[in-house]
Amino acid sequence: MSILGAFNVGVTGLNSIGGGMSVIADNISNAGTSGFKSSRPEFQDVLASSLKGIDGGDQIGAGTKLAHIKPMFTQGSLVRTEQVTDLSINGNGFFVLDSAFGRGYTRDGGFIFNKEGQLITGDGYPVLGFAADETGKITSKIGEIKLGGTTVAAKATGNARIQMNLDSRADVQKFDVANPMKTSNFNTGMMVYDNIGTARLVTIYFNKAEENKWEYHVLVKGTDAAKGDGKKDVEMGTGLLEFSDKGVLKKETTKSSAFSFNKGAAPDQKMEFDFGISLEEGGNGLDATTQYGSDSSVSRHTQDGASAGTLSSLSFNDKGVLSAVYNNGEVRDIAQIAIAKFENNEGLFKMGKNLYKETRKSGQGAVGKPNEHGRGEVLSKSIEESNVDIAHEFVNLMKAQRNFTANTRTITTADQMLQEILNIKR
Repeated sequence: MSILGAFNVGVTGLNSIGGGMSVIADNISNAGTSGFKSSRPEFQDVLASSLKGIDGGDQIGAGTKLAHIKPMFTQGSLVRTEQVTDLSINGNGFFVLDSAFGRGYTRDGGFIFNKEGQLITGDGYPVLGFAADETGKITSKIGEIKLGGTTVAAKATGNARIQMNLDSRADVQKFDVANPMKTSNFNTGMMVYDNIGTARLVTIYFNKAEENKWEYHVLVKGTDAAKGDGKKDVEMGTGLLEFSDKGVLKKETTKSSAFSFNKGAAPDQKMEFDFGISLEEGGNGLDATTQYGSDSSVSRHTQDGASAGTLSSLSFNDKGVLSAVYNNGEVRDIAQIAIAKFENNEGLFKMGKNLYKETRKSGQGAVGKPNEHGRGEVLSKSIEESNVDIAHEFVNLMKAQRNFTANTRTITTADQMLQEILNIKR
């Protein structure tokens, strides 16, 4: 190879190192970009010429080239935020988007809700996930994540559960609905809801009918009853509780249950009063109403009705499930974030705006739910930072500068040698 060849070798060094410098500069410029993955320049030598032909042996290299730019998909640091829609992936996978070029993928979880209630990126691309059905169960149907309405309909009370103790020492009483206080051994009140979400106070009176048998009577104020006169309480539910000799609930029987409230409520609302799992139902008495020789008292009571509610807050859990919390206390699952994983992350194609698209090298994205089959978990109120190591990049910068300077010395030295040749004629 002639001295002119040395010029070409030096030029290849300058070109390749210049390309490598661009990669380093890109890493440094994106040190603050959420979800950004740094790249590494990889160099190769250029096919050399052999002084002995195909037999090999002595060869002179022809320089270098920037062969590959390899993205480094290492985990970035996760930083806590106060925004509930800020999401990060701890582990493998990408958020799935409906982007301008089709299905896109990103590690940047800085999402927001737009005015239509869609979960979108800062550039307006919808985030995809698995929708929940009307019961709140997450389905396998993938689509845009959308809040829908900001109100939830009222729910009529269908089941009320009471856990309590009835005093076994009480005297037998014959109940009279006209005089409930004096003809019962114990009473307790609880709030229930009609079909339009109006709260109604019911009072449950208990009277000891005979040994180990108690009656209960559910009364509604006359002002709330459909046919009440406003002065007397109206009985709308009755039942019988039977206990074993050990004070354990043996059997419970509902005799009547038809609640007819006024002011637009539907007639004959069915409402079951559950006093726990009796022996007849396979229980052991530990999770049911008892009859012991101590004062009658209620330990807890719950009911499944609710008034109409409006959206008060949103939250994501570690499985990427978006839940809506309403001011009536109801919580509903809306959707679950979708995560895509690839066999070869390095084969993805950068599209800018923190987006990737799949290629033949990356393979197709396997879309599924977080924390399943090798996919990472989703963390709420957090953002994944860039994985760029500034200190490492500065070291690479100094190496590149040194190598670039060395290659310029190759060119200037070759130029001086060529100048000496040209001076021979003089």
